[in-house]
Amino acid sequence: MYLASTDAVAKAKAEPKSKAKRRRVAGPVLALGAVSLVTDISSEMVTAVLPLYFVLQLGLSPLQFGFLDGLYNGVTAFVRLLGGYAADRGGRHKLVAGGGYTLSALSRLGLLLAGGATAGIGAALAADRIGKGVRTAPRDALISLSSPPDALGRAFGVHRAMDTTGALLGPLAAFALLWATADAYDAVFVVSFCFGLLGVLILVAFVPGRGAGPPGQGAALPPASPHARPTPHHHKVVDLLRLPVFRRILGATALLGAATIGDAFLYLLLQRRLDFAVSWFPLLPLGAAAVYLLLAVPAGRLADRTGRRVPFLAGHVALLGGYVLLLSPADGWALLIGVLLLLGIFYAATDGVLMALATPVLPPGRRASGMAVLQTGQALARLVAAAGFGAAWTLWGIGPALTCAALALTAALAGATALLPRHERQA
Repeated sequence: MYLASTDAVAKAKAEPKSKAKRRRVAGPVLALGAVSLVTDISSEMVTAVLPLYFVLQLGLSPLQFGFLDGLYNGVTAFVRLLGGYAADRGGRHKLVAGGGYTLSALSRLGLLLAGGATAGIGAALAADRIGKGVRTAPRDALISLSSPPDALGRAFGVHRAMDTTGALLGPLAAFALLWATADAYDAVFVVSFCFGLLGVLILVAFVPGRGAGPPGQGAALPPASPHARPTPHHHKVVDLLRLPVFRRILGATALLGAATIGDAFLYLLLQRRLDFAVSWFPLLPLGAAAVYLLLAVPAGRLADRTGRRVPFLAGHVALLGGYVLLLSPADGWALLIGVLLLLGIFYAATDGVLMALATPVLPPGRRASGMAVLQTGQALARLVAAAGFGAAWTLWGIGPALTCAALALTAALAGATALLPRHERQA
């Protein structure tokens, strides 16, 4: 009886501590959030005006812009796979992520040295995208390996909120620099490089070298046939597709991605509908980023409590609402605030939540590879969506193109609802 009572007391004392520990976000997650914050300030200082520059200054057609917009996000698809594979091999998540952050930082110097040459600017932007492709999956794997399974949504939500803070501050910093230096773009590139370098230093100093998940975290790969030949290590990424639940999540993500036309198009549509001065165009992403920043952590907590499937689907319903609102007679501030609000809800409910949704079905030793496969499928699908919408806009006009996009997203939502597992640990 004494032993039983002392065990109960010990359990009662330990329980609040464990609950308090679960409520805390792990130090590596906060450090990675700080890295992403300063890196996004660096990146968004440069990229905030690209849609406006391509379409309004260079005079590209919507079809050409659709291809470039999709290519800008999808060209690094296979680099993501290589980054995920390299990170999993030997658990070198920090090393691979650090290489990606370093390459992105150095790309700012490339912009500075390009001197306005199109080829040089293109090479610098490609280096930035390659760096982002390399680092994303290892970084998300480090977040998942540093967090308990029942708090993944919150961990990714906190990281995405910090990341979005950088995305919010970047355009403002660029605007302030251009105003203070009388449009000296070299100053923007130099300050952007300094922020990128600071992100690398934070990663080196505060992020542990290897993530270690708790025992049993993640699904095991299905056993191979006893008659099958040994699988070479470089084929292990393909083995992830043998996980039935992962295949379903990947299929649903790709299906929804193929109906996601991209926020740059939505900003262009807003500018044409509202006909405001083009000087305000770079500030449009700030509205959606502010909503994302406010809702990322609550969306992550909700996903942990209710399951990640429903918020992920609800986020795409919000995006569909943005399409419908642009098709409606709404005008003025109602249209502007409504579209930016729905776009921010879309990102808050889907970006980090998708990684939290996939984590329980991925083995810890293949975590970066699995996330890279998922991100690659989404990026390639969005490349198709951007090119398709640009073609439809060029051939049929804005109204019919957006109607097709809304119908496609409605169909994709129905398909994804059927594909996504109703129980996250279902195997």
